[in-house]
Amino acid sequence: MDCSKTFSFKTSWGANYDETGTSCRLWAPGATHVELVTGETEAQHFWPMQKDEGGWWQLISDKVQPGSPYGFRVDGGNIVPDPAAREQMSGVHGLSKLVDPRRYEWQTADWKGRPWHETVSYELHTGTFTTEGTFEAIIGKLDHLKRTGVTAIELLPIAQFSGERGWGYDGVLLYCPHRAYGGSEGLKRFVDAAHARGLMVFLDVVYNHFGPDGNYLHSYVPEFFHQDIHTPWGSAIAYDMEPVRQFMIENALFWLEEYRLDGLRLDAVDSIKDTIDPPLVKELATRVREAITDRHVHITTEDDRNITWHIERAADGSIPLVSGEWNDDFHHTAHVMATNEQESYYQDYDTQSAEQMARALATGFVFQGHHSRYRDKNVGSASASLPPTAFVHFIQNHDQIGNRAFGDRLRSLCSARAYDCLQAILLLSPQIPLMFQGEEFGDTNSFCFFTDFHGELGRAVSKGRKEEFRGFSAFEDEHAIDVFPDPNDEATFLDSKLDWTQMRRPIQRRRLQVTQELLQARHKKLMPLLEAASGECGAALVEERAFAVAWQLGDGKVYHLFANLGDRTWTVNDRAHVQEIKRAELVYSNHRAALEELKQGVVPAWTIVFCLAEAPLIAAFTNE
Repeated sequence: MDCSKTFSFKTSWGANYDETGTSCRLWAPGATHVELVTGETEAQHFWPMQKDEGGWWQLISDKVQPGSPYGFRVDGGNIVPDPAAREQMSGVHGLSKLVDPRRYEWQTADWKGRPWHETVSYELHTGTFTTEGTFEAIIGKLDHLKRTGVTAIELLPIAQFSGERGWGYDGVLLYCPHRAYGGSEGLKRFVDAAHARGLMVFLDVVYNHFGPDGNYLHSYVPEFFHQDIHTPWGSAIAYDMEPVRQFMIENALFWLEEYRLDGLRLDAVDSIKDTIDPPLVKELATRVREAITDRHVHITTEDDRNITWHIERAADGSIPLVSGEWNDDFHHTAHVMATNEQESYYQDYDTQSAEQMARALATGFVFQGHHSRYRDKNVGSASASLPPTAFVHFIQNHDQIGNRAFGDRLRSLCSARAYDCLQAILLLSPQIPLMFQGEEFGDTNSFCFFTDFHGELGRAVSKGRKEEFRGFSAFEDEHAIDVFPDPNDEATFLDSKLDWTQMRRPIQRRRLQVTQELLQARHKKLMPLLEAASGECGAALVEERAFAVAWQLGDGKVYHLFANLGDRTWTVNDRAHVQEIKRAELVYSNHRAALEELKQGVVPAWTIVFCLAEAPLIAAFTNE
């Protein structure tokens, strides 16, 4: 076997196999007796492990071989799976299966990835993206995604969770690709196939909590959690304990090195309760940057605090920590302008003014120390100094669709012209764009929250989901509750599967065609100029539901967006440099004559114009 085409990562936790034997390690400082368990239930053997001064129990043995079952027994209690298992024999409650990661021979071992500014991300849920719901089945859609203009696939969490179906944010075995999706070999074949087509693969990972069913760490290593610090999901993970920190940081490195992934999205990092310096995100990102230097690797974060220290750029423009932050502010202002909704956190955003959208496009966050009515406090940090590529923008994602009562997609909530304009703004603005599965062809089917819990937990989840939405307008009609999708009903999962037959319809075919045109323009005109984009380049001019934004990009080019999201023509003639506009290069418009009309100083209703020029086209820009 050519070892240069195989990759493995030696973990500090759990079992690692090589020809000299299987090394097993488990941190349980409070335990008095720990055993390695091998063999099937009918013929199990128990092998005592030795404890060191740091609370690590260790054993090197030839009694467990690749493909065979194993687990641990702590203080004579129940047998538990390896918390760092690469595979399971069955579900989360059974024995783990030993894996030799070097058995897979990579076909794209020389893949170097793609630079961050080339990212066009496509978020998908493995179980619902195809009828089969597997990694293998995604391979059959890769050519479609490449033709569309996508450059990066972002998988919702795939770490083993309880049951067969779920979003993945209830994972409990964080090193183990979900069995129902195809396990470790299936994931490697998928990543290999993506790389062969020039596509990156990112993975959503959850380091702020474990799922409620199948997490045995509480039972034998309570030190893993803070007993007096709580999150919405229970006791906070104790990141002031070095073995705990090691477990999560190595998990990030494991996915990137053993599976050759191109990046990670760190879920809800605002819910990670740091009690020591450096913060987990900073140490994790630093370790990743230090460990992987031979190819492009990217990290993104979700964080509702609107902080910026983790996405700051170095003096030379390089990325020392996190590549990009998910900018919920852009989504929220786009959503309320398209739908007029102002429930929950949408109350912070203006339905009748483009000012907040212009601010998000020009300088990053909407809330940069401003007061949030919804949260009743000042939120955020100044972000204007950051380049636009420090932000990931979207008009839909799994949360914003699936956490609606009926899983409504934006296309079913707004007018066709509003959707048309917002998609153009998303895909051709210099921020990093992200689409959710089916968005490229204007999918209108629901994507709901679904789980596979049973017994009391299942009943509690179903009841809690109903109670969560009772105060929302979706339930103003008292009969709406009768058709509310039960997350534990398999039909909710099946109804959330992407319907590829929609692309036979003229409307969906046309939407796909428009998406391809937008992304072709991004690849050809915008992408070559993004690497040199810097901070302090965004500027905005706003009048009610219309605005203009300018960004200083590479080669001395100034990139412009003129957007009118209202029903009335916008007159900009008194502040326009008409001669410069006449020399501008059109990148894209949703109306054929829009650039000619802009040269006359007007932007028609519901019109988007992107163009390149040698200088700003508006006389009165401000970056406040």
